[in-house]
Amino acid sequence: MLRLSDIDMSLDGLNRHYSSGDFSPAELIRLLLEENTRLNGDNPAWIRLLSEQEVAPYLAALSNMDPTTTPLYGIPFAIKDNIDLAGVPTTAACTEYRYTPTESAFVVQQLVNAGAIPLGKTNLDQFATGLVGVRSPAPWGPVKNALNNDIISGGSSSGSAVVVAKGLASFSLGTDTAGSGRVPASLNNLVGLKPSKGLLSTRGVVPACRSLDCVSIFAVRCSDANRILDVAAQFDAEDAYARRNVYENGRRYFSAGESAAKLTIGVPGSSQLNFFGNEEAQNLFQSSLEHLRQLGATLVEIDFQPFAQAANLLYEGPWVAERYLAIQEIIENRSQCLLPVIETIISQGKKASALDAFSAQYKLQTYYQQALTELLKVDAIVTPTAGSFYRIEEVQDEPIRLNSNLGYYTNFMNLLDCAAVALPSGFYKNKVGFGVTLFSTAHTDKHLLSIGAALEKITRLPIGATGKPLQSAPILPSKPYRDYINLVVCGAHLEGLPLNWQLQERGAQLVEKTLSSADYKLYALAGGPPFRPAMLRVSKGGAAIEVEVWKVPTQQLGSFVAEIPAPLGIGKIQLTDGRWESGFICDSSGLDGAEEITHLGGWRAYIAR
Repeated sequence: MLRLSDIDMSLDGLNRHYSSGDFSPAELIRLLLEENTRLNGDNPAWIRLLSEQEVAPYLAALSNMDPTTTPLYGIPFAIKDNIDLAGVPTTAACTEYRYTPTESAFVVQQLVNAGAIPLGKTNLDQFATGLVGVRSPAPWGPVKNALNNDIISGGSSSGSAVVVAKGLASFSLGTDTAGSGRVPASLNNLVGLKPSKGLLSTRGVVPACRSLDCVSIFAVRCSDANRILDVAAQFDAEDAYARRNVYENGRRYFSAGESAAKLTIGVPGSSQLNFFGNEEAQNLFQSSLEHLRQLGATLVEIDFQPFAQAANLLYEGPWVAERYLAIQEIIENRSQCLLPVIETIISQGKKASALDAFSAQYKLQTYYQQALTELLKVDAIVTPTAGSFYRIEEVQDEPIRLNSNLGYYTNFMNLLDCAAVALPSGFYKNKVGFGVTLFSTAHTDKHLLSIGAALEKITRLPIGATGKPLQSAPILPSKPYRDYINLVVCGAHLEGLPLNWQLQERGAQLVEKTLSSADYKLYALAGGPPFRPAMLRVSKGGAAIEVEVWKVPTQQLGSFVAEIPAPLGIGKIQLTDGRWESGFICDSSGLDGAEEITHLGGWRAYIAR
């Protein structure tokens, strides 16, 4: 009998189950639909679960896919109900707003094309307005924390977090305009990736603040979030706010083996941290900083003031007008269908003038420049994800102030164009999750996930609310999720030397430092800078030369080769263990005026000389 407790719901875990024949995707989906129905009887995490008949076409499509080359083959996922799934109503937690799309949101379609199986649409704070998870009206109601039913789940992506934390979906989609993906991730002990703005298309997503909205990812570990990001982050030319997913530097390459020894992490000064009277949260954050120190990171104090000032603009400034614009017809003609707290918040948007908008933009630009100064001092900044937690009854009694508290560390992120990842870091005594957020400038998503993957090995927290241990991820994503070519370098492309950036910007990673076979002569070519060596294979008189092997993403290799000037080129190099790898070779006609330096054994020795 198939039991949920025996199933590893991570991406690698399900791949192993399927390849071993433990069960089929259809058997897993049937079990998950049953278990999620049971969950909804006690905790309304779902607005709409699909039926077996509705899931059947997605399962049938797997018959045309190769499990070994399909990135998300048979992986079950949940979709926040402000994101379209073709043929299934979208409500944004408002029955009067309900419509049935004929097409799935662009990001959903990318996941389905990669073999993922949608289970249904999850509950949320109405119109994604809230960080608490209790702002969903009847017939649904507040979503309870996956670890403690008395505590808020966090919002607005409440249901998306809870079903993953319960082990009832492998991952889920949320949205994150002001913290709606990170706060519930933290309180439910999950990874919550808020990608760089525009990296994931928002076409087919009910807008909150259209210029700021992000689709977010909930996962059980950073390597899973990275794999989902690889699939989902496709450029959508029909999304006016889309940005291309390009590699500008090596920091955006993901590795589950990231070393933090050379990292500098910024921490707000103690006077700028706010735990809202929760001493336990303060102690948990200090423990989180100790985890970073254990990794070897250097912690330095940064000025958090510009981030906090920008955060205040989100709801106190004219950006609320975007929320008003998104549901203008509803709020002006059918406001009775809105929860009172939602109407109170969004109705303020009508008051903003063009003068207010430009005044706020000027302030924001000032804060942005100040924040950028702090960001560029460090590799990332770490804060609590949320400074405290609250009981459901507390938030219902005091909805505005407590919700605002939860946004202290999150509201500024999209205004200042940052990438962020919320990471599990510990538990309160009441079992609720406590987490931290790492953030930096846009397009550092993979770098942040890499640091998070390293932290996972220190914290070793169980998965979500399941109590299951977190399994280690492979150091590199295996094929077919990204293909690599080993490249042997011997000169200016060596680590730390002048041309190494050409590898780093393409996401290449150092694999090993080794020697060539004893069949090469080494020359220092004429000209420069940059000064360059050349290896020439010879039948006698050769020696072993110091080299490095780098993994270069296949899709980046062409542009790299195009930058190589004559007389150098790419051929095959034999290494000391006998294997052959692609690497730099030289046309013998290009050795005119070159100095033979074979006796030095390598380019670094030549430079030192």
